[in-house]
Amino acid sequence: MYDMPLPAPTVVARVATDEARAGAILNLLGETLDIGEVATAAFEEPDGRWIVSLHFRDQPDEAALRALVEMASDAETAQALTFDSIAATDWVKASLEGLKPVEAGRFLVHGAHDRAKVPPHRIGIEIEAALAFGTGHHGTTRGCLIAFDDLLKRRRTVRQQTPTLPLQGGGLRRGSVKQHRGLRPNVLDVGTGTGVLAFAAAKALRRPVLGSDIDARSVLVARENARLNHVGAYVELIHTAGLGSGRFRSRAPFDLIFANILLAPLKRLSQPIGQLAARNGRIILSGLLPAHANAAISAYRTAGLVLERRRVVDGWVTLTLRRRRA
Repeated sequence: MYDMPLPAPTVVARVATDEARAGAILNLLGETLDIGEVATAAFEEPDGRWIVSLHFRDQPDEAALRALVEMASDAETAQALTFDSIAATDWVKASLEGLKPVEAGRFLVHGAHDRAKVPPHRIGIEIEAALAFGTGHHGTTRGCLIAFDDLLKRRRTVRQQTPTLPLQGGGLRRGSVKQHRGLRPNVLDVGTGTGVLAFAAAKALRRPVLGSDIDARSVLVARENARLNHVGAYVELIHTAGLGSGRFRSRAPFDLIFANILLAPLKRLSQPIGQLAARNGRIILSGLLPAHANAAISAYRTAGLVLERRRVVDGWVTLTLRRRRA
């Protein structure tokens, strides 16, 4: 079992701001504070605000922290910073154990406490509550799993007519299988987090999956979750920023790429993702509010990708795109 370097926090500091200030705050605090004493995070609310959250092992110096936040943003944001005391318990595990399993197509994301409740017709994905940075309950993760399940259904329908057809050949005509005989899906999960999407692909396809994340701790957590899900032989997880690593190029082209992140990095990665995708390969994107979807579609269109389907799940948009053959 992987022991988290930062146990349950006793103090949480939070502030609501805009995207630019949130990024500046995280950058400055990441360079200034001891990463062994604090865990930082930022996420976007449906109303467009960004919440910066700082989880401390011990009581922080509130005045010094406000001064750092003011240095990164402004005095008003610094004064809006709030501090809450948290009981010294395993509050993450306690809260997650009360969550119901998440259903998304044939997939069921659950904790260890629901392991025995996964029905035979479902593909169970277990995320250990004490290790989780993401549990599958968010609409972006559910949207990606539902989109993936839809691709699997379409693949199964086509393979009933042409059994050796690979995932990327969902649009191929009958009679064109011979030139693709033996090909099997090759999957990439960008920003893998807890590894939910990578594990779903590994379990459904029984094929190697490459997952990457910019956060080293997330990669450690995902590796532990891979062990729990018995997919360690299929899933390779690497810590890297962007898609410039030679490991991506050596594993490319990818028939299926997941990228469940946010609009800004999705746009920044549109060209690299387009270059790594196989001809006629599918890309499933999420982390998008409805107002952001068209911007993402436009960015990926310039990378040679066309929209196949748009879904809205719990207020978040998931896009399924296809790379043109030519």
